[in-house]
Amino acid sequence: MDTLVRFFQEGGAFMYPIALVLALGLAITLERFLYLGSVRRRNRMVFEKGILPALQKRDYRQAMKAASASDSAIAAIMSAGLGRLLSNARRDEIEYAMEEGLMEVLPRLEKRTQYLATLANIATLLGLLGTIIGLISAFTAVAAADPSQKATLLSGSISVAMNTTAFGLMSAIPLLAFHALLQTRTNELVDSFEMAGVKLLNLVSEPQAAARAAA
Repeated sequence: MDTLVRFFQEGGAFMYPIALVLALGLAITLERFLYLGSVRRRNRMVFEKGILPALQKRDYRQAMKAASASDSAIAAIMSAGLGRLLSNARRDEIEYAMEEGLMEVLPRLEKRTQYLATLANIATLLGLLGTIIGLISAFTAVAAADPSQKATLLSGSISVAMNTTAFGLMSAIPLLAFHALLQTRTNELVDSFEMAGVKLLNLVSEPQAAARAAA
């Protein structure tokens, strides 16, 4: 802990904005992980226990009722498709309705995730800026120093100035990793929505295919 405190203190004023960027990024990461986890659990419960059993029984009104009773993301998408289905719409119209529902849900899933990549870049740039300003100050101070002490002063000043770059990278790397992980979680949710939509379309298509075969 003493090493960390000394490292932070020796980095100069730019360590504080980098720490603020890191704290903001971690707060966004935690909020997004909790939100996406909640969406995933609610979607699974609503679809597997309410909508899917009704669809398998071809009870589309019950499926619509189960979807309408929930405010989950998958319920909104399935409601759009089931609403068109109950209106005797064609398969392509049902598909377009669910795609429209997905477009309404997607911004909520991706909300604030892109900020993590931006914050990672800001942390890196702040670290580099702090190092450059520290080096300028170091060379200015060394210029007026005794020649016998210049090498010692310069090496010490450069070491301190590089702390901001190190801290900027230490902040940016985990933020980029969290950004990639959250994007993967979001893509998995979108894939689950599309899979649910395909199941609905397949169930709708089976009676139509059987009717055409009989004809």
